[in-house]
Amino acid sequence: MTAKKRKDDDGAEVPEEGTPTPAPAEGHEHDDRHAENAEPLAEDGAPTDAEELDELFAVEDADVEVSETGNSLDADIDHILSEAGAKEIEEYRDRAARAEAELANFRARVERDRAANREAVIAEVIRSLLPAIDDLDRAASHGDLEGSPLELVAQKMRGSFERYGLRRVGEVGEAFDPAFHEALVQLPSAEVTSNTVADVIEIGYALGEKLVRPAKVAVSVPEG
Repeated sequence: MTAKKRKDDDGAEVPEEGTPTPAPAEGHEHDDRHAENAEPLAEDGAPTDAEELDELFAVEDADVEVSETGNSLDADIDHILSEAGAKEIEEYRDRAARAEAELANFRARVERDRAANREAVIAEVIRSLLPAIDDLDRAASHGDLEGSPLELVAQKMRGSFERYGLRRVGEVGEAFDPAFHEALVQLPSAEVTSNTVADVIEIGYALGEKLVRPAKVAVSVPEG
């Protein structure tokens, strides 16, 4: 039986009053119940078991921000960065200590070289003036300087050289030392048991421990 229809104000067809409504086709009720009990669908439309979804979410939650140590990845990253920073700081400190030690050694070496160069220059100047000093010494030994203007000059020269550390080398009676004495004559003697300076022919000079000129001496040597 065909249902009578009428049009509403909008022009849509609706069944007239008293017209029986067609019964739903067989199987539709069953489909509705089936839809209510249907499993949720995956993104691709395939049915997904609820337990599998729960397990998937649990695995994803477990993987987020967790490392092998059980700490969060952020904590592990911070720990690694902290260790790296500590090692880098220690390395910089070690480099700074080595650089400071090298600088101290360099300064000490410069000071030693400067002192050695200073002594070498002074020794060279004194060596160039030794002939004049020898002449003054010989004149003084003969009494020619006493009361003369040259006596004052000789005293000032010796005083100036002594301020730089110049000292005389070679005295009668002292032990012969080849590092400071030059033996021009050897005199066998029964009065000595070791080589001894018997006479100073030419006085020597040393600047500190640096020999400027060895003393020329006559040496008494034991007989035998």
